[in-house]
Order: sequence, then structure tokens, then C-alpha cells
Amino acid sequence: MKLIFLHGAPAVGKLTTAKALLQRVDGRLHDNHAAIDVARTVFEFGAPGFWELVYDVRCATFEAAARHGVPLVVTTCCYAEPHDRPKYQGFEQIMQRCGGELLPVFLHCSIDDALQRVGNADRVARRKMTSPDTLRRELGIYQFTPVRSDCLTIDTSELTAEAAADRFAIHYGLTPRADGA
Repeated sequence: MKLIFLHGAPAVGKLTTAKALLQRVDGRLHDNHAAIDVARTVFEFGAPGFWELVYDVRCATFEAAARHGVPLVVTTCCYAEPHDRPKYQGFEQIMQRCGGELLPVFLHCSIDDALQRVGNADRVARRKMTSPDTLRRELGIYQFTPVRSDCLTIDTSELTAEAAADRFAIHYGLTPRADGA
């Protein structure tokens, strides 16, 4: 199994780019908010136990996908160094244990672009961060960086989601969809 770990700050285009990729290659999407939505059924956002459950859901999802032969999963994550390093290492361990491969892609964009995108209607519908002030605060607190030095890094200020998806499909040698979609 290949796990594409699409990470970056909020509002850089992770989900949009993941969806564009999956229009080009066969795979499954495990959006960051899928696990968050599960945790919200039990906890208030950020309450004690919330982030632990989010992590457990992600791990169980990746292990189940690998165990059942899902060839490609694209996951999105707001990865912040050094806070999220142990979680990322856990994902790497799952892929190693299951004979899979973790393929990191770091997306970033200008602050102005992120501030313009943060209030988009699709973000509101998905209960994502939508406040420019909250985004500014998060960008000031957390260090959103590539997970590894060999991580593919793409500036989404300069590319459409489709062009970014094409770039990392080519970089990682992903096979185009058989149906030509």
C-alpha cells in the first residue's frame, strides 16, 4: 500500500489537491476531518481525549487499508513540527510493519492566499477553520513544515490543484486511472 501524506497549514489546499489527484489515479481518500468528525461524536473539539481518538482512528484506518490490500490511500493532515512528529513516526511504523510506503507531500502557499481561502463555503460546510484571525494565530503558534528533508514540496499559490496533483503523481510514479477520468 502507498500512503500519500498530504500535509501543510490550514487553507493551503490539501483536500482540494487530494480530490484532484483522485480524479487522476485510483485510490481512496482519508481526509483529516474524517477522523476529527468521529472524535466529535464523543468529545468537544480539543477536549481531553479528543486528539488521542483522532490519532487512533487514523492509525486503525491505515492498518485496515494495508491489511486488506487497498493500493493507495491519500490522507490530509495539518502537520506541525515538533508537536506532531511522534504521530507521523507512528504512521511510518504502520507502513513499514505492513510492507507499505509513506509518500510525503508538503503543500504551502502565501499567507495572503491562505487568508483568502480560509472562509470558503466548502470549509464552512466541513466545519473546518474559517476565521482569518484564528488562521493568523495558528500560523504564529505552529511550525507547519515538511515532515522529511526529501519531502516533495509544492507551492499552491503558483499552481492549480490539478497541476499540483499532476506534479506529485508524476514525482511518485502513480498510475493514471484505467477509466481515463
